[in-house]
Amino acid sequence: MVRVLISDRMSPKAAEIFRARGIEVDEKPGLAKEELKAIIGEYDGLAVRSATKVTADLLAAAKRLKVVGRAGIGVDNIDVAAASARGIVVMNTPFGNSITTAEHAIALMFALARDIPEADRSTQAGKWEKNRFMGVELTAKTLGLIGCGNIGSIVADRAHGLRMKVLACDPFLPPERAQALGVEKVGLDELLARADFISLHTPLTESTRNILSRENLLRTKRGVRIINCARGGLIDEAALKELLDSGHVAGAALDVFAEEPAHSSPLFGTPNFISTPHLGASTAEAQVNVAIQVAEQMSNFLLTGAIENALNMPSVSAEEAPRLRPYMALAEKLGTLVGQLETGDIRAITIEAEGAAAELNIKPMAAAAVAGVMRAFSDTVNMVNAPFLARERNIEVTEVRHERDTDYQTLLAVTVRTPEDEHRVAGTLFAGSMPRLVEMMGIKVEADFAPRMLFIVNEDKPGFIGRLGSALGDAGVNIGTFHLGRRAAGGEAILLLSVDQPIPDPLRWQICRLPGVRIAKTLAF
Repeated sequence: MVRVLISDRMSPKAAEIFRARGIEVDEKPGLAKEELKAIIGEYDGLAVRSATKVTADLLAAAKRLKVVGRAGIGVDNIDVAAASARGIVVMNTPFGNSITTAEHAIALMFALARDIPEADRSTQAGKWEKNRFMGVELTAKTLGLIGCGNIGSIVADRAHGLRMKVLACDPFLPPERAQALGVEKVGLDELLARADFISLHTPLTESTRNILSRENLLRTKRGVRIINCARGGLIDEAALKELLDSGHVAGAALDVFAEEPAHSSPLFGTPNFISTPHLGASTAEAQVNVAIQVAEQMSNFLLTGAIENALNMPSVSAEEAPRLRPYMALAEKLGTLVGQLETGDIRAITIEAEGAAAELNIKPMAAAAVAGVMRAFSDTVNMVNAPFLARERNIEVTEVRHERDTDYQTLLAVTVRTPEDEHRVAGTLFAGSMPRLVEMMGIKVEADFAPRMLFIVNEDKPGFIGRLGSALGDAGVNIGTFHLGRRAAGGEAILLLSVDQPIPDPLRWQICRLPGVRIAKTLAF
C-alpha cells in the first residue's frame, strides 16, 4: 500500500484526493522534529507547506520516501540537494497561488501609492489629516518587474489594466514572450533608472540574493516605491531603511523578510513602510488550489510515474508517461550496458534519439540512461540522483535529437567517453514496447536484454563457439539465447549470451584464456 504523510495544515481536499486514488494518507500537522523523524520511514510521500523543515537529517531517516510535495511555490524549507542525492523527487505547485500573490502585490502597490495604512491609523485615532496624505496615481507610471514568470506576468496584465507602462528584467524571458505580454524587456540598470514602482517576482538564488543591494537601490529613480511579495533576501533591508529615511525611496511594502517569522526588522517603525506577514498565498481559494494540485501531482507520480513541476527531475505529464515508459526502460538498459562495459574515468555521456524517439520528450530518457550508467558507481542510483552523481564526478551529459532516416522506426543510442576511448550502444523497441539491443561498438547485433548475460569480444575464427559451449557446459551453465555480430569475416566479433546460472569468476577467467578472446565480461540487468 502506498502511504503519504501530510505534516502541515492543509485543505482537507488534499487528503480526499489521496484516498480517492487508493493511497493511504495520514494527516499529522504540528509534529515535533524528532516525532516526524521517528515515523517518516513509513511513508512513500510527504506533503508539506512551509512549516515542516525537510532537512538532510530527516531525509536520511526516510528510507521509503519517493517524493516531497510542497503545497506552494517556495522550497526554502526543503533541502533539495539532499533529496536529489537520495533519489527523492521534490515538486511544488507554482500555479495554485499565482493569482493570489499577484493580487497581493497590486494591493500593496495601491496601498503605497495612497498611503492607505497610515491614513487609516490616523483617521481611527480621531485625526482628520486630509492634507497630510497626498498620494500619487498609478496611471501612466512605469512599473519595473524583476522577474516575469507566472506571477510577474499576471502582475503585468493587471498593471496594463491600470494604464501603466511595464518594464521587465528577466534573463529567462524570450523576446517573443515579452512582446506577447506587452512588456519592454530591459536590463537591471535600465529598470532601476526608469521605474516609478519596482515589484520583485524572482526566486531566491545565489545570483538574485540582495539583487536590490545598497548599490542598486542608489541607482533607482528618486521617489521610487518598492514591493516584494517574492522571497526574503532579495533586498538589503538595512540599506532600504536608510534610503527610506533619506527620502530617496518614497515607500516600500514587504510581504517577505530575510528572516521569518520576522519578529524584528530594521524596517519596522520606518515611515512610509508597509509590511504583511507573508500573506501572498493566503486566500481561501489559493489554499484549496495548492492542496488540490500537490495531491494530484503526488498521486500521479506515485501511481503512474508522471512528474509535474519537479525541481530536480524533468517533467513527464500523465499523458506522456505511458508512451515514455518503454523508451525510458530501453534508455536505462542501454545505460546499464555501456556503464558495465566502461567503468573507468567517464568524462561524458551522450544520449541520441532518432525516429519516433526524437519526437518525444528526451529529458526523461536521458535521465534514465544516465541512471543506468551511474549504476556502475552506486547501488542506490535512480533517475533523480543520477544527474547529481554525474555532476559530482564532472561528467558532461549531452542530449541529441537526429532528424534523419534510420533503419529502425525508433532508435536510442548511449555513448560514454573516457580520456582513452568511447563505447556506444544502440537499441530499439520491438513490437513498440520490448527493448532490444541492435548495435555495440559499431557492430550490428540483435539481442534481447536478459537478467544474466555474458559479453565476449573475440577473433572470428572457426571452432571458437564450440570451445565456449564446452566450457560453459562443463561448468553446468545453460545458454538461454545466443547472439553474434562481427565487423568482417575473420575480423573482430562480439558475442552476447543469456545464461540461466551465474558465471563465477574462475569460469570467466577460463573463458578469457580461450584462444582468440580479447574481452569477457558478465553483465546484469
